[in-house]
Amino acid sequence: MADRHETELERLDRNLDELLASLRVALPGVQVLFAFLLVLPFQNRFPETTGFQEKLYMVTLLCVALSTFLLIAPTARNRLRFRHSDKQWVVVTANRLSIAGLVLLGVGMVCALTLVTDFLFGAALTIAVAASGTLAIGWLWFAAPLRRAGPDERS
Repeated sequence: MADRHETELERLDRNLDELLASLRVALPGVQVLFAFLLVLPFQNRFPETTGFQEKLYMVTLLCVALSTFLLIAPTARNRLRFRHSDKQWVVVTANRLSIAGLVLLGVGMVCALTLVTDFLFGAALTIAVAASGTLAIGWLWFAAPLRRAGPDERS
């Protein structure tokens, strides 16, 4: 790969811009899922849920809420630290927070799929959907990109 001929500060600026652009893509979906989860208990059929489904709903809600907190945190950190010559800390911690937020978002999405499938169709299809969702997110979001990573990569 060709060297970009950029200073450390230019690299940090670019990394932060790319990270924040990625978050702009993820956040609307997270917000829609979170809104759906917040209104779900007020729907007419929610009292028909089983004890398992109620617990799964709470786990889903907490995962998506925590994911939202983590995925918005880099923007807050950037705004609060942007004039303090602290860009490296902002970029490094924002990346970690974003990855943690994506993990929780993936868990929340699989839980939401599991909840809806269990409510509508029962255990057999629920297991298949949960396993498929877990494998798809695990591979597409984490395993494939990590498998691609080479030694001592700089971004």
